[in-house]
Amino acid sequence: MRLHFSLTPNTQTVPFEYQHFLIGTFHKWMGWNELHDEISLYSLSWLQACLPDRQGGKMVKDGFNFPNGAKWFISFWDEELGKQLIMNAMKEPEVCCGMVVKEIQMQDTPQFGSKEKFTLSSPVFVRKYDEHKKAIHLTYKDEETDFYLTETLKKKLKSANLKDEVKVSFDKNYATPKTKLVRINGIDNRANFCPVIIEGNPEAIQFAWNVGVGHSTGCGFGAIY
Repeated sequence: MRLHFSLTPNTQTVPFEYQHFLIGTFHKWMGWNELHDEISLYSLSWLQACLPDRQGGKMVKDGFNFPNGAKWFISFWDEELGKQLIMNAMKEPEVCCGMVVKEIQMQDTPQFGSKEKFTLSSPVFVRKYDEHKKAIHLTYKDEETDFYLTETLKKKLKSANLKDEVKVSFDKNYATPKTKLVRINGIDNRANFCPVIIEGNPEAIQFAWNVGVGHSTGCGFGAIY
């Protein structure tokens, strides 16, 4: 299930590195619980302006403004968690920088075929570890990236007791892929802006639509639509 939040305009500038505010709001609504220790079977988008032709807010000196408000979504594989979040969001609707939830809309998981292409609502983060346990951030240019994208989703499918018949890859035909260094809580992450293609069991693709792709989906990476 996917929850779409309509937010009021900000009253303070939204900083360029605002993602930690969304993460904090999410965990405020969920409470300090086992979600902090488990594999993230949920995903968080970035903010989008309430205008059809603009993905982000209006850039100003120190960040963004959302004069018409903003859109934000959170997706869950476990619908009960989504229902829990709705109740708490209504009790504490403040998000950040003066933005407050004014409306919540629920979207059921769509039906999919055996091969689907998805656009990103937040960039995809992919990593591996070398023999010294040092994290290496992978990009769409690296040959092994699709392997790690696939293995990460398979691991999540197994944790949900679902069949892991699935393959994830970046769209090699996309004309303008790019990467961006995203800093969250002082940590830099090299993330990818490129659509993804998911093939396999339709239920696995539904699962991916909710939990996202790549690593750190609970920290605002890899949300798809």
